[in-house]
Amino acid sequence: MSKQRIFSGIQPSGNLHIGNYLGAIKNWVALQDQYESIFCVVDMHAITVPQDPEILRKKTIEIARIYLAAGIDPAQSTIFIQSHVKAHAELCWILNSVTARMGDMEKMTQFKDKSQKEGTERATVGLFDYPVLMAGDILLYDTQTVPVGQDQVQHVELARTLARRFNKRFGETFVVPEYFVKEEGKMIMGLDNPEKKMSKSAASEYNYISLMDNADDVRKKIRKAVTDSGEEIVYRDDKPALKNLINIYALLANISTQDVEKKFVGKRYGDFKNDLAETVVAFLVPFQKRMSEISDEDVLTVLRSGAKRAGEIAEKKMQEVKEKVGFII
Repeated sequence: MSKQRIFSGIQPSGNLHIGNYLGAIKNWVALQDQYESIFCVVDMHAITVPQDPEILRKKTIEIARIYLAAGIDPAQSTIFIQSHVKAHAELCWILNSVTARMGDMEKMTQFKDKSQKEGTERATVGLFDYPVLMAGDILLYDTQTVPVGQDQVQHVELARTLARRFNKRFGETFVVPEYFVKEEGKMIMGLDNPEKKMSKSAASEYNYISLMDNADDVRKKIRKAVTDSGEEIVYRDDKPALKNLINIYALLANISTQDVEKKFVGKRYGDFKNDLAETVVAFLVPFQKRMSEISDEDVLTVLRSGAKRAGEIAEKKMQEVKEKVGFII
């Protein structure tokens, strides 16, 4: 019996942080043995907000390098750049035209959040429509499982809706995907505000720990991280700042949140923060060393090979889709 397929991707913008790693990439590494895995650098999504072209190119290579350094194995998993497979844009347009509705798009909370930053009048059509592109990303590969953070679940639900509508109108074509969210990592919150998720585009560098931060910066950021009232190290909903820090500790140390609580019984926040900082540093130092050992040419070789493999799968699906909607093949 063949393995089920997963698909996921990250935008090459901003500073990738431990929230991205814990909420997404760490899961991908664990899942690649169990699933046929396709992982993308979603540069077409990135341009829905203004990008400097040179920085975009640099960040695209950097994201792929992070995938490799984190342990995604190109012998097991397909790694490629979204814009290298033209079927992503083609399927997005077809879904826009035959299945996606304005009412669907107006419900998307991420558009509301992102457009408020620039002003709705200045927001691009691409920013409004990118959940349909994301649906196309998923549906192109007959993806059965999509590993995502909690904030992306709404977009996977849209992909499910569009797949069902297309199948109802044109006959069985797309797999209706499921989403996979790991409870502790589903949303890593900001160190400076446990009410909002850690963000690579945050105004303050004290919101996140970048995967490129040095040990001193990590210690400083953890030391400054907000905590809740009281002194006990407990994992509870009424202590959201502490709960978030415990999640980070548990995921990086590969232990349960209950084990973290037990470890710090009778200890103070300062003890916990010091230990958390060293746990983060112990992860980042070897990770950054692996990053430095992977050349741009190594990355490009993997990406070219991945695009060829992904393109073959995507093109086969597009032939089926085009035929069903009435295009001449």
